[in-house]
Amino acid sequence: MTDTTSGEHKGLLDSLTTLASTLVAVTHTRLDLLSNDLEEDREHVMAILVSTLITLFCLGVGVVLASILLVVLCWNTHPFLVLGALAGSFLLAGMVALAFLMHKVKTKPRMFATSLSELSKDRQELVNRL
Repeated sequence: MTDTTSGEHKGLLDSLTTLASTLVAVTHTRLDLLSNDLEEDREHVMAILVSTLITLFCLGVGVVLASILLVVLCWNTHPFLVLGALAGSFLLAGMVALAFLMHKVKTKPRMFATSLSELSKDRQELVNRL
């Protein structure tokens, strides 16, 4: 009788050890996935930031030079009309850019979407097994 109890105890201990090992492996995998999500998001944000700064700098210099050129070309005829038209077009372009930026901020994909979907699959799998 002690052999059967000892065998059952050992089997239960092995099952618990296997369960703990599986849980640690699943947790490790999910944390690794979360880490990858964070790294990808950081790289994406940095690439967008650098591209945005370079674009804004180049466009800003180009706009200033083009504005100066237009004002100098029209200095004798209608300088105030040209300055007003340029100011209006810059304000309109700025408002369009602001609207686009606000749209992008509002429609940003959910952070950790991949990790959350995998955790949801894990939870569903556990519910199905029970």
